[in-house]
Amino acid sequence: MHDVVQDYYGKQLQSSADLKTTACCDLSNIPGWLKPLLARIHPEVVSRYYGCGLVCPPLLSGCRVLDLGCGSGRDVYALAQLVGPEGEVVGVDMTDEQLAVASAHQEWHAQSLGYDNVRFIKGYIEKLDELDLQPGSFDVIVSNCVVNLSPDKAAVLKGIHRLLKPGGEFYFSDVYCDRRVPDAVREDSVLYGECLGGALYWNDFLRLSKAAGFADARLVEDQPLLVTDSELAQQTGNLRFFSASYRLFKIDALESACEDYGQAVIYQGTVPNSPHSFVLDKHHSMETGRVFPVCGNTWRMLKDTRFAEHFSFIGDFSQHFGLFEGCGSSIPFDTSASIKESNPCC
Repeated sequence: MHDVVQDYYGKQLQSSADLKTTACCDLSNIPGWLKPLLARIHPEVVSRYYGCGLVCPPLLSGCRVLDLGCGSGRDVYALAQLVGPEGEVVGVDMTDEQLAVASAHQEWHAQSLGYDNVRFIKGYIEKLDELDLQPGSFDVIVSNCVVNLSPDKAAVLKGIHRLLKPGGEFYFSDVYCDRRVPDAVREDSVLYGECLGGALYWNDFLRLSKAAGFADARLVEDQPLLVTDSELAQQTGNLRFFSASYRLFKIDALESACEDYGQAVIYQGTVPNSPHSFVLDKHHSMETGRVFPVCGNTWRMLKDTRFAEHFSFIGDFSQHFGLFEGCGSSIPFDTSASIKESNPCC
């Protein structure tokens, strides 16, 4: 599968226009605050972008960030502007052609930004322990439509957990399926390259995440995917695919379920570009100045991370009230959303 992916992304695809599905496209409209950052990225880097979502979480100034499967470096150069001269962004990819594009324009970006805070490493995301990366050294790790391409997703998640600092997070977009993908789809080189063949059944992803040490995966946003090529659509049949962004926090004290301790938080409105509300995930949009009841896990995701100074915290863990209301186990994606008959790639 490594050979398939290297060939597809290194030789078969020359630009995002060559894609046959909407899997490797932005998950939603680009927010206004991000557009100026993307406008400062070299056109060739942007044209070789094959991600499936936006992987720019808030509060990255001064952070050390790792981008897995960085490709031509679009997200690396966007993140470089967010972390600033005091931060660093490291990109890892296994495809020579993509890394060549990323590296060729490093000096161009350094001159444009006024600082050079990025570096690129060739390597496999299943073998992060073999790279020159120190355990517990990254504040944030991101990945954009790449984990599905890996033949050993458990190893990827374990490697990520090892590299994150306590309180750090893995914020990433990827492709999932409503069931386990059959062999005929998984073994098709085009479907695999288009991020469908290697898509995880969503519940298997949650199990792998927990096994790697991420007890409570949080879905940020999602949308159904459209297979625009008629031949590929016939091959995938009734399989339903979704593009989704998740965030996984490295916090040892997180529990496997959302437990109620009578806690609440108050968002101060101080996160840049989020003056009126803060969105932790799909089910937690916290209005500025308003008391917001939370489960113990959500409390820790805010209290034990870089978000702490932007919240006031009410309560502790001295009294338990059982399972937090609304903690379910059904498919998390929005299956009622309509699929547009167009390709939303940017």
